[in-house]
Amino acid sequence: MNIKNIIENKIGEVIQNVFQIDDLNHKHNLKLEVQQNRSGFEGDFSVVTFPLVKIVKKTPDHVATELGDALSTQSDFVESFNVVNGFLNLKIKNSFFLNNFYSAKENLDQTSDKQQTVMIEYSSPNTNKPLHLGHIRNNLLGYSVGEILKADGYNVIKTQIVNDRGIHICKSMLAWEKFGNGSTPESLSLKGDKLVGNYYVEFDKVYKKEIAELVAQGKTEDEAKKQAPIILEAQKMLLNWEKNDPAVRECWQTMNNWVYDGFGQTYSRLGVDFDQVQYESETYILGKDIIQQGLLSGVLYRKDDGSVWCDLRDEGLDEKLLLRSDGTSVYMTQDLGTAVQRFKDNDIQKLIYTVGNEQDYHFDVLFKILKKLGYSWADNLYHLSYGMVELPEGKMKSREGTVVDADDLMQEMYETAKEKAEELGKLDALSADDKEKSYETVGIGALKYFMLKVDPRKKMLFNPKESVEFNGNTGPFIQYTYARIQSLLTKANYQERKISSYGMTQTEKELIMNIATFKDTVTKAADTLSPAVVANYVYDLVKSYNSFYQNNPILNQDDENTRQFRLELSDLTAKIINKGLKLLGIGTVDRM
Repeated sequence: MNIKNIIENKIGEVIQNVFQIDDLNHKHNLKLEVQQNRSGFEGDFSVVTFPLVKIVKKTPDHVATELGDALSTQSDFVESFNVVNGFLNLKIKNSFFLNNFYSAKENLDQTSDKQQTVMIEYSSPNTNKPLHLGHIRNNLLGYSVGEILKADGYNVIKTQIVNDRGIHICKSMLAWEKFGNGSTPESLSLKGDKLVGNYYVEFDKVYKKEIAELVAQGKTEDEAKKQAPIILEAQKMLLNWEKNDPAVRECWQTMNNWVYDGFGQTYSRLGVDFDQVQYESETYILGKDIIQQGLLSGVLYRKDDGSVWCDLRDEGLDEKLLLRSDGTSVYMTQDLGTAVQRFKDNDIQKLIYTVGNEQDYHFDVLFKILKKLGYSWADNLYHLSYGMVELPEGKMKSREGTVVDADDLMQEMYETAKEKAEELGKLDALSADDKEKSYETVGIGALKYFMLKVDPRKKMLFNPKESVEFNGNTGPFIQYTYARIQSLLTKANYQERKISSYGMTQTEKELIMNIATFKDTVTKAADTLSPAVVANYVYDLVKSYNSFYQNNPILNQDDENTRQFRLELSDLTAKIINKGLKLLGIGTVDRM
């Protein structure tokens, strides 16, 4: 529990003892606000007593004085108090801050086992194109939420469902068969996912050309889209795939393997991983079985053309297609199958889908259908809906080949970090390998931090150049502070040694108060599924440390007790920075 919460809880006890108020929180809905005082104010905390004034019907100063007297005698942490216009200002004993500092240090690596397993799905790409900027936010968000949940005591299973079948996959396959001339990643010296993505773009070019030709012949645009020869061929290929046509399946397997190899390289550099992987080509069959059961139970119904639907109008939605008239599945088909399979194969208490907010309606429908079908765990499904990522130039479009490729972006971040480091010249003494590791850690860390410091639910604008700045709310600024502390500890030849008493400065107290909230911050981030909570906490911690560092001599400090404690404070700050960044998937370096 952090320092502020300890004080608030004690105040609640004292109010009940002094003013004889029973059931303070529930009956009166009363919790006095405790505020940390800014520098220049007398005392460490202020207590706003006005809500209590209305209940006890005494003057604000009288209430504040009574409460201050009681806290002084009934608590072991109040050194003195004063009252100003009804505000109770508390000066807290140094020993209380010192004890909380060592408690935070001792408990840093402890977690309470929640005895619950949470599965989190993220990435879940299509095997018809490489990963792009939007996938980066998805992967970083899902991975970080998983790490935060683990740090808060949950057992976590990280998973993805690979969208490895469907009309979009057939588009790439067909274009490669028509225009690829037997090319392979090896023959072109190209990552497999990029090769396949190029043919997805090629398909769209041909498709648009055929549509234009049909419109010129008098067809409407809708008619042209349905009758273009290349889309009809792709639809036929999908039907043949579902019929297990050997040639189609062989081409599908070959091209998907190219893509998986490419994805693997991207995931490795991005620093994300998975405990399980599912494939739509397997789960869509289970989805069809579930639909048959739904038909038998009367929850689902078949229309005259043979298509299968679920009526959600009583849920405030509409009718939802689950199987086309030709028997082929839709996204919802395989999502039903995937969800059922996950709960069948794993003892999980919650399933989180990390998917962009353009799919809000889809998941609302999915969860309601599963509930109608009688799956009790449907109430434990959650859509972690996040905002889209845009660049200063605007939105991206996969079909038109205007996406920002994930690999290209990571390389750009690496190059920018290298350029910055070479300008500063602080890594000149390192070996070539150590320099490379530093460029990579700083560059990719800048990308990750910039993505994760924004509340997931908000749309965001990603600016690569701004993200690598060494000032402001950026990854490099935080990593630089960590490196500075490592340099300080090395120069001081720091050794851990606990001290028993110490008179603290205001900036030291403020830093300890920030340190003491780390565990609560992790819990808040886990409850809200928001890495931004951790990111912005670490940034505030770094700002607090820098204020402490600038106002309190350390290496030049003559008093050994003071020097030792300030080194301990620096060491624990660095450990929390490191832990916080790890929850975001970000590494640290000792030199920048």
